Amino acid sequence: MKENHDQEREVATHIKNKELVRERRRKIVDVAVKLFIEHGYHKTTTRALAKKTGMSTGSLYEYVSSKDDVLYLVCTSIHAEVERGIKEALARPVENGCALAEVIREFFLVCERMSDHVLLMYQVTQFLPEKWQKKVLEAELRITDLFIEAMKELRISGKIPDLDDHTINLIGHNISVLGHTWAFRRWYFAKYFTIDEYIEQQTEFIMRFLGKKNNQQYLPCRNNVTDTGSSV
Repeated sequence: MKENHDQEREVATHIKNKELVRERRRKIVDVAVKLFIEHGYHKTTTRALAKKTGMSTGSLYEYVSSKDDVLYLVCTSIHAEVERGIKEALARPVENGCALAEVIREFFLVCERMSDHVLLMYQVTQFLPEKWQKKVLEAELRITDLFIEAMKELRISGKIPDLDDHTINLIGHNISVLGHTWAFRRWYFAKYFTIDEYIEQQTEFIMRFLGKKNNQQYLPCRNNVTDTGSSV
């Protein structure tokens, strides 16, 4: 995605092969998440990170200049995956509440796949330099804006109730928080819900709120078969 590639270019590198840079940085990010969670951000050395990725310390520094860069790339990897999933969901030929349900589902599935990344992002973003913190927060708001803009488009087409902008804004932020909540509380939720069950119940909660605000019964369709075989 163009925007994510722009973010990647903000992290300095002398390597000219852009695809190689993306591939190596993906590997660095995946290894870093595990090390940061296991040993802590401050206790994880760049030498240990290089060793786990199978690179020399010198080679590692060709793709990132510091642990701060690595942590920033962890954050941008989450945002890129979310943006990709949401845009794919919006492009699907579905009707009525299913359109919003698809967006919610894709976002929650990304939060499930990248639970460690999400948790780490919230735990250690405070340690980033101010310029990186600002960009991470801007990216978070940009993700929420995708939900908000999606609902505004669905409102225009009559696929969700005619809600005011303030309500749509609130719902957009609620979707974002509920997705991240799975990452924060999966140690508890996973005992009682599969990710599909969590998605279904939270989506129904959001849809009921939509209907309540518009004084009508409004639930997502339940015959939309997903890749996992579940219904929403």
